[in-house]
Amino acid sequence: MAPFVADEAPVLIAGGGLVGLSAAAFLAQHGIRSLAIERLPQSSPLPRAAFFHMRTLEMFRSIGIEDAVRTQSAKEFVPEGAIIAMNSLAGKKLADIIGYLNEGVDAVSPCRRVFLNQPSLEPILRDRARESGAGIIQGAEVIDVRQDASGVTVETRSSDGGEVREHRGAYLIAADGAHSKVREALGIGHDGRGVFSNSLTIYFTADLSPYIGDNAWSLIYVNNPTLHGFFRLNRSSTAGFLGVNVVGDPARDPEAAMNAAADISQARLIELVRAAVGRSDLPVRIDGCSRWRATATVASRMRDGRIFIAGDAAHLMPPNGGFGGNTGIHDAHNLAWKLAYVLRGYAGPDLLDTYEQERKPVARFTAEQAFARYVARTAPWLASRVTPDSLVDDMHIELGYLYNSKVGVHADPHTTFGMPGSRAPHLWLERGGQRVSTIDLTGRFALLAGTDGSAWVDAARTVAREFDGLPLDAYRIGTDLKDPGNGFGAAYGVSDSGATLLRPDGFVAWRSAEADRDALGALRAALRTSLCRH
Repeated sequence: MAPFVADEAPVLIAGGGLVGLSAAAFLAQHGIRSLAIERLPQSSPLPRAAFFHMRTLEMFRSIGIEDAVRTQSAKEFVPEGAIIAMNSLAGKKLADIIGYLNEGVDAVSPCRRVFLNQPSLEPILRDRARESGAGIIQGAEVIDVRQDASGVTVETRSSDGGEVREHRGAYLIAADGAHSKVREALGIGHDGRGVFSNSLTIYFTADLSPYIGDNAWSLIYVNNPTLHGFFRLNRSSTAGFLGVNVVGDPARDPEAAMNAAADISQARLIELVRAAVGRSDLPVRIDGCSRWRATATVASRMRDGRIFIAGDAAHLMPPNGGFGGNTGIHDAHNLAWKLAYVLRGYAGPDLLDTYEQERKPVARFTAEQAFARYVARTAPWLASRVTPDSLVDDMHIELGYLYNSKVGVHADPHTTFGMPGSRAPHLWLERGGQRVSTIDLTGRFALLAGTDGSAWVDAARTVAREFDGLPLDAYRIGTDLKDPGNGFGAAYGVSDSGATLLRPDGFVAWRSAEADRDALGALRAALRTSLCRH
């Protein structure tokens, strides 16, 4: 059957899971229509829970779904829980890993960490993307990708083996998962740790409430002679999943120990759940299982011409810390505004080169931190063989990653003070009598000037016109925004006469600590650099 060409979209997205749907929603936020193509006809019914970080919730907040996400999370999981390690649910506690899920977050973000089942989040993202004008095709597999000087053509076949279509776009985001067909077609390999466990996730129903009681435990690592893995349970502790990374004794037979998914018979799955609970007679119903490889790798390239690699297609990491999905969503957020500004003519095409320049070092750092947590929490015997990186505080990874900074790839977000390349610090201000976070001022370019910075605001209005009507908001503290705590200058490292420029993704593009005699020239140069308008 000869393919026919469907309606064009400026951006095509291979993959309609978490990252693909996020990309579609973020592009729509900037007025860019996309078409996401998903192999599965519908979301997986298995309750794959995920841990979503503050920064991710800030991104969801920017597209108007934070409240829906938090409401759904509260229905499914115990809020604000702890992460602990035990020898079994019926046994003894081995360690307190994180005592309180959102300890200390109020000082650095308007958002909070949450757990949420992936099949519950995907419909929220899908609805938001569609409401904003994105197209979504479900039940279609990518079978061929071709690019030329003016765009990308993606050929798809419906999952029932029927209709073949061609879709044309200016750019393609490959968010089609760990076994990405697009990445393979481009011949892009991975660098990193390789596979260190053939792991298993067991989805089950069993009443574990007698062992959980009133304890607010969000994630429970289990380490005993039978297995090393982790539980995530629903709010009532009557269902959930058990991830199994190691079985038996690695000292005796390391190869067998790392092959946890070798036997997925019903009897073996029940045996593993019972061993993790610590009750050999526990009634258990197996609802499903999935096999996966624990690895920590990053694609050797995240761009090939007009095609960009994101999410699990670009980097794989063990689930410890919940960094994989969050990192993929952050990829999409970084890329969406850049594609939008190039497509709308505000930026030069070289801006798209900065996607890999910024995201690949962050992905490599994050994958190594996930691996270090895997070793520390699940496989400590590996430490003598593989030399993992030293553990960095979760807050640094979630909010402190840096772009093109002399400081490095990460820093404590409490101490970045608005330096260029860092995420804009959260600070509560007032606008029109309503409390607003500085995080809420992003989504477009935003200039924040001190109380004596009227020249910067005037310059911003002029340069926006010069740059073809660039979406650029300009605020003067004390006039446009009230600062009840007088914290702006310290938070952003500027004086009353200084200013800072925030990118649409909420990262600091530039700042001037003091007034400049040529405010217009300084801001014009900063925007030319940020937009690659050479």
